[in-house]
Amino acid sequence: MTKPLIGVTTYLDQARWGVWDMPAALLPAQYPRLVQASGGLAAMLPPDEPSAAERVVARLDALVVAGGADVEPVRYGAAPDPRTGPPARARDDWELALVEAALASGTPLLGICRGMQLLNVALGGTLVQHLDGHVEAVGVIGRHAVKPVPGTRYASLVPELTSVPTYHHQAVDRLGTGLAPSAHAEDGTVEAIELADPSWALGVQWHPEMGEDLRVMRGLVAAAEA
Repeated sequence: MTKPLIGVTTYLDQARWGVWDMPAALLPAQYPRLVQASGGLAAMLPPDEPSAAERVVARLDALVVAGGADVEPVRYGAAPDPRTGPPARARDDWELALVEAALASGTPLLGICRGMQLLNVALGGTLVQHLDGHVEAVGVIGRHAVKPVPGTRYASLVPELTSVPTYHHQAVDRLGTGLAPSAHAEDGTVEAIELADPSWALGVQWHPEMGEDLRVMRGLVAAAEA
């Protein structure tokens, strides 16, 4: 059987390697490794013109919107909090267009951290611009427990209370149209969101690529195969 092609969005940033120091499309290796370990083929999707999103998504079997910079608050009608990071406008433009194309075409979609937040914003939701307790230290992935909401797609993949790798200071506030929470942290923070069937669209606030649990990504790959 041909493995499904899973597109994963990337950073666009200044980077150094070898003798070079120049703009680069970046993706932590854990993302493609997670896709590969879960039975998929990984394809990197650097920022492009939003008008290309529909054609790109048409060639994919599923889409992963990776973590990264804070979504620019203007995208959900808010003024920036002083603790909100600098905008990544090219990524916002591109990834929102990809999310919209995936939703319109029914292409299975997984949003990770920033990707979950973009899914919420794409459907008219808003974000909490800062919360404490979900970052252990700068540049350090922490862990905390998330509890699934019974009867959700996420609960069908991971039915038990689970410790997950986490690194975020923003979260979902008002849910976007059609979205429902499917997991919470112990402090009540929404940690996963999803669309109802028949769409396969799931967002998780943590970083599954930084852990050993393949079940969420395997769920996406299974949806892509279907």
